[in-house]
This record gives sequence, C-alpha cells and structure tokens, in this order.
Amino acid sequence: MRKYILYLCITVQALFASCIREDISGNTPESNFESLWKIIDEQYCFLEYKHEEYGLDWDEVHTRYAQRITSDMTWENLYEVLSDMVNELRDGHVNLSSSIGTSQYRAWFDAFPHNFSDSIQSNYLGKDYVNSSGITWSILENNIGYIYCESFSNGIGDGNLDQTLNSLAVCDGLIVDVRDNGGGNLTTAQKLAARFTNERVLVGYMYHKTGPAHNDFSDPKPVYIEPSDGIRWQKPVVVLTNRRAYSATNDFVNSMNQFPNVTLVGDKTGGGSGLPFSSEIPCGWSIRFSASPMLDPEMNHLEFGIDPDVKVDMTSEDIAQGKDTMIETACRVLKGQ
Repeated sequence: MRKYILYLCITVQALFASCIREDISGNTPESNFESLWKIIDEQYCFLEYKHEEYGLDWDEVHTRYAQRITSDMTWENLYEVLSDMVNELRDGHVNLSSSIGTSQYRAWFDAFPHNFSDSIQSNYLGKDYVNSSGITWSILENNIGYIYCESFSNGIGDGNLDQTLNSLAVCDGLIVDVRDNGGGNLTTAQKLAARFTNERVLVGYMYHKTGPAHNDFSDPKPVYIEPSDGIRWQKPVVVLTNRRAYSATNDFVNSMNQFPNVTLVGDKTGGGSGLPFSSEIPCGWSIRFSASPMLDPEMNHLEFGIDPDVKVDMTSEDIAQGKDTMIETACRVLKGQ
C-alpha cells in the first residue's frame, strides 16, 4: 500500500512536470478554443483508446467545432460550444468549469437504469443500523451482513472498520453495497479493499502521459493491494454495483474483483478509470481531464466500466413491493441458492 501511495505521488509530480503548455496570446473565443483543444490533444490519456472503441477523431472534432466559433460570440455561447466539444470524450472526469457553470457528461449513467432506492434500502437497514465514519452497516434478517459505502470522499477510520467487521463476524456472508458511490479518494477505496485479502494481490496497472503524442506513455506500473494489518473478512462477499459506481469506486470494484471470495452482483459500473488532472485556458476557465489510465491485471481498460459476475436490475414488481431485487439476489448468492 505504501509503495502504491508513493507511486501516486510520483505520478502526480510527473504530470505537473510534463503538462506545461505554451501560452496562447490573447483572450478571444478563437484562442480559448484552440487552447482547450490543444490541452486535450496533448494531455488527455484516452484519445487512442476511444478512437478504437467508438471512432473518436480529435482532429475531426477540431474541424467541426471550429466552425461554431466566431469572434463576436458571447461568453455563454462559447461555454456551450466548448462544453459540447469536451463531451465528445464521453468521460465523466472531463469538466469545463467557469463562472457560467460546470460541464458534465451524464450519459454514462443516464442511459442506464438507476438500480438504487434509498427508501427501499431503509426497509433492509431497519432501525438498528449503525452509521459511522463513512459507512452504514446492519445485519439483515437472514443473518447476512450489509455495509453501504456511499462515498470515498471522506476517510474511513481503521478503528471503525475493525469494530464494524468484528460486529459482523457472526454473519454467514457480507454484502458491500457501493451503488451510487461517485468516488472520491483512491487511498480510501484501497483501504477498504485491503480488508478482504490475506495476501498481496496484483489488481492492475497504471501509467501516465510522457509527451504530446496520443500514445506517449510511461511503461505500465503494477498496482498491488496489501492486506490490512487490522481485522480482515474471511467469509464470502458480494459487491453490489450500478452505473453510478464511478471513479475511485470503479477502482475499488476492480480490486475486489481480483479476490477469490468476492462476487460482483448488479449492473456494470460507471467506469472513470483515469486519474484526473486540471489545467486552464486563457480566459481563466478550468478544464479537468483524465491523465493517467488504470488497467486491470490482464491489461484491459476500465474506463467504460466493469461487468458484474451476476447481472441483475431492480424489477418494477419488486420496487412496488418495497423490495430491492439486487439485495435479494446478493443474499441468494451468499446462501448458495
């Protein structure tokens, strides 16, 4: 774990060193357009991959969007055009931020069933659930443990994890629900994953941009999960996922997917495997973009999400009865039914 954190720090430092761009004089619609296009062209990490996946041609994007830029356009119109352009990347980590607003590509989850309801979830949590330090947990009526982690933005204390897993030790199995978890701190996600392995496990590879060409990357560096020094779970685990499990949560799901006692149940995750980085265009607007890709142990990209072992959606019939189809399926998997 310490080696992985150290590598993250080195990677970010390298990105700062390699992402210095030439200043484009002036603050016109044309110069801001050219600046934004060039930042993505030289520093975004998935241009080649997305060309292969869905035919993205960043040069063609330049030609097409340049036709929408005029010297007398308003800031609002410029923001709209530039937002549309970066949304061509189909990446939730790409956001153009300005005083007008912040762009967001939403189709990565809007085109899929939500597959989560907090009101239905409360039927399973009951009245005796515990909410502490970033996680909510309870013991279901069938003696299955249930942990819900809604975000990795805040730290999860080691002592809290010890107490939680110790309290759930009487259960026959455990559900770790990360639906609607939009991500946060990668180290927090890795800390939770470390509670589910007894040995050092290769969970993937990471590399970063080293030059302006689309395929200028460092050699892939292996990423490992080291077992926690605290209490570790030894029984079967189901991880519940939906399309809004994104970014650091996508990384968490990938890590858990490498452990032999873990089954993924639900919908494909949202993806977002690129470590984000930020830059700025002449008018002062900020652009965040994916800069360092993460791959699984077989060197497969994780940018567009991770498929579950057991695919299931929440059905309208179950929803009408206050049941969570995905939790019910997870319980059957853990009971061997």
